[in-house]
Amino acid sequence: MLTWKEIINFSVKGNPIPDRRVEKSEKEWRDQLTAEQFRITRHKGTERPNSGALCSIYDEGQYNCVCCNTPLFDSTIKFDSSSGWPSFTQPIKENAIKYHKDVSFGMVRVEVMCNTCDGHLGHVFPDGPEPSGLRYCINSESMILETK
Repeated sequence: MLTWKEIINFSVKGNPIPDRRVEKSEKEWRDQLTAEQFRITRHKGTERPNSGALCSIYDEGQYNCVCCNTPLFDSTIKFDSSSGWPSFTQPIKENAIKYHKDVSFGMVRVEVMCNTCDGHLGHVFPDGPEPSGLRYCINSESMILETK
């Protein structure tokens, strides 16, 4: 189970090595994704709180990256954080997520990206439920739910 200390360590000293890499040109990403998915995943955008289709869905399955279909989160670790975005306590695998120190908008946060394709997902915070205490706050537009 990942801890906040390990996440900070990844953001400062380097991320886990992904199982594979997917790299495409901006045109290829634009052709594959909707305009909103492209804005969020490729240009570090965000969706309005409570606007994402996956906010209130708790179906059994796994959440995959909308860009490269890499499994990111399992439905069993999704929780209602009342933040306005889908929230999770852990990634599906330690090396599924890439961490980056984000100092935009006058604050310090940890950005989370797909470690396979560098697609922006959202941010992680140390205010989640036990036992990890983590809250991965993820844009709905950056994921697809693969139901079981």
